Amino acid sequence: MEQHKLPNATAVLVLGIFSIVGCCCYGVGLIPGIVGLVLAKKDLKEYNQNPELYSNYSNLNIGRILSIIGICICAVYIIAIVVILALYGFDGFEQKMLEMQEMQRNQ
Repeated sequence: MEQHKLPNATAVLVLGIFSIVGCCCYGVGLIPGIVGLVLAKKDLKEYNQNPELYSNYSNLNIGRILSIIGICICAVYIIAIVVILALYGFDGFEQKMLEMQEMQRNQ
């Protein structure tokens, strides 16, 4: 029996990578992470029906895991921004962001 590739496995992997990379851009990585999980769920359902037909399950699984990690990191980042805004306001937020950038430059 000839093995085929899952249709969205590569897309899920790329979206998972983008979700992690996009975390630091004010939570932009949340969007590709969610889209990656939706596509992964669709392909996972297809894979579970006939696992012997598909050869690239590992790409799908890695992409799904990266999407979950990206969503978690984005959620923590967004919660941190909301907490900083609640505690310090917009002026304090700008000041904290400048302090964080300065700490990164000094490392």
